[in-house]
Amino acid sequence: MEYIYAALLLHKAGKEINEEAVKKVIEASGIGYNEAKSKALVAALSEVNIDEALKTALAAAPTAATPATTATAPAETKKPKKEEEKEEKKEEEALAGLSALFG
Repeated sequence: MEYIYAALLLHKAGKEINEEAVKKVIEASGIGYNEAKSKALVAALSEVNIDEALKTALAAAPTAATPATTATAPAETKKPKKEEEKEEKKEEEALAGLSALFG
């Protein structure tokens, strides 16, 4: 998990996510560095739009402050089924790459 945190820190700082940068963050935190995990992380994230992944994750997370839907609320517009399937497939592919990090 610390490697994902390192990648998020680098992304937030506007830095390139590469093996050397991840190594520096991990070593600065006092955790032992694992080159294989670092390589796997960098490879998995090379095809992932981190901003989109974060938006998707935050949108899916339930929050206590979300107001309940009322009967007077306007109906949401539905995306065409093919478009939804394409988005779901992209998300699954992105998550599949990240799952390799956790064995």
